[in-house]
Amino acid sequence: MIKIANTFLILTVMVFFFITYKYYSSNKNIEAKDFNRNNINEIINKKISNLPVLLNDTNNVIEFNDGFSDEIKNEKPRKFWDLLKSE
Repeated sequence: MIKIANTFLILTVMVFFFITYKYYSSNKNIEAKDFNRNNINEIINKKISNLPVLLNDTNNVIEFNDGFSDEIKNEKPRKFWDLLKSE
């Protein structure tokens, strides 16, 4: 029973790879790929020509929070570099 299952699995994998290879090596796919590669600028220009332009509604939305710099100034001075000094 296990040999039948293994044979079926191997056959399924081989059929999958054969169908995949057949599709990607077909003339229809190769011609479509070459057409897209040769005309990529025209395709992109056609797709972006109809994009809507959105209005900017983000004026005065971001406020700078300078409370963090005040917090650092109020802390005690750090002594890390003093540990490395030799006396």
